[in-house]
Amino acid sequence: MSDIPVNNENLLTNRIVDFFAKRTILITGGSGFVGKVIIRPRKGKTAEERLQTILNGSLFNCVKERFGPDIVKKVQAVPGDVSAPDLGLSPGNRRKLAEETEIIYHSAATVKFEEPLKSTVLLNVRGTKLMLELAKECKKLMVFSYISTAYCHEDQDIVFEKIYTPPADPHQIIALCEWLDDESLSFLTKRLRGLSVNNYTFSKALAEILVAEEMDNLPVIIQRPSAILPIWKEPIPGWTDNVNGPAGVFIGAAKGVIRTMYARPDIFIDCLPVDVVANALIVSTAFYYIYKKLRIFNLTASEETERMGVTTEKVLEMGKDIINNKVAFNTVLWYPNGSLKQCRIHHYFDFFFFQLVPALLVDAILFIIGSRPFLFKIQKRIWRGYEILEYYVNRRWYFDNQLSKTARNLLEPAEKKMFKVDPEGFDSYDYFIQCTLACRRYIMKEPDEDIPAALRRMKMLRYLDILCKTIFIVGLFYYLSKWVLG
Repeated sequence: MSDIPVNNENLLTNRIVDFFAKRTILITGGSGFVGKVIIRPRKGKTAEERLQTILNGSLFNCVKERFGPDIVKKVQAVPGDVSAPDLGLSPGNRRKLAEETEIIYHSAATVKFEEPLKSTVLLNVRGTKLMLELAKECKKLMVFSYISTAYCHEDQDIVFEKIYTPPADPHQIIALCEWLDDESLSFLTKRLRGLSVNNYTFSKALAEILVAEEMDNLPVIIQRPSAILPIWKEPIPGWTDNVNGPAGVFIGAAKGVIRTMYARPDIFIDCLPVDVVANALIVSTAFYYIYKKLRIFNLTASEETERMGVTTEKVLEMGKDIINNKVAFNTVLWYPNGSLKQCRIHHYFDFFFFQLVPALLVDAILFIIGSRPFLFKIQKRIWRGYEILEYYVNRRWYFDNQLSKTARNLLEPAEKKMFKVDPEGFDSYDYFIQCTLACRRYIMKEPDEDIPAALRRMKMLRYLDILCKTIFIVGLFYYLSKWVLG
């Protein structure tokens, strides 16, 4: 990398803006958290209707206010399906993409860890293969960016910015999934995955190899974000539309539905706000094209997270303090006072008595009064979620991101300000307050003016929680003593 200039005064201060100006960019990913198009028809809506639903959301208000409402007309929906043969594109749309596309961000993927192997491979692996075939047809292609995940190489003690030996042959796995049905594949899944712990990371590792195979033929790069959190700064602090990830866990804990988790309290969580990830994707794409050197990027925050001391225990304590004293939710089933457990038996005990039993009792009451029970189903989903999360929150992950740091050091002052990719100015407590407010507003649809009343109810729930626990413990010891003494 010695021939890459760093902080050269002769470099243009708007290189990244200049690179993307007037480019035609194709982003796959439907209505996903990171990417917002291609959008395919779904639930009775055309691709254009789905696009308008997204663009009319609060996330795009700032850009429309700054540049005018017509700015969104630059975005076009292309009906397609990455999991379908030929990407589900009409011949006309395929020709249009081949003629006009200059930059491709391929982020379309199923991120559900429990998704069957067949559908996961057809979307995440075969879909990537088909996107690469489309890229070969693009006459003006400058960069093909494949958005992977930093967690797809679980067998490595340290994940470096390089290509790894795949857990299987991606071409053979695609053929197998095209040939066999879900039931047949379910018996082979664990053997096929090898050391990969779930279908998602397995598929992402396979897709990386397909991209790597084209490095001599196409201008491809691989970008590996770690866990993605709500927005830090732009355009709406704390905003998220994804309740399947960290935001969902936080809401469940804040409402008293999740009260225990088997996790090490000293683990440093490697995660990045989604706006930082988006900025990093933009910066690394531009610098690959400018310098033709950097091709694999670990978009991670290992050192920064450790330096700030953001452990699982600190996150939990900050969350409880914010919910109990700053920003409470309106409808809370139980006082949110959960904890991390290092003893699995202790975790199972708390799950049974303080999550499952209350859920059954509330569902019984709902059934009696003629309402639809729902809490037991939620607890079943939480239990399945535990099985996935426990692997990640009980292991220390190490990611080497020297190439990403090199790209960061290439930024000029104006570029650093416009494309924020460093942690300077990050306040974790203030950030989680903004996340809580955003969860209330945009996910739970709870108005800010209800917060004072919600905090008063939280104090009442605290005393009720203490009373219930006291009665439970006294009753438990009473019956245990009777049983022991005969």
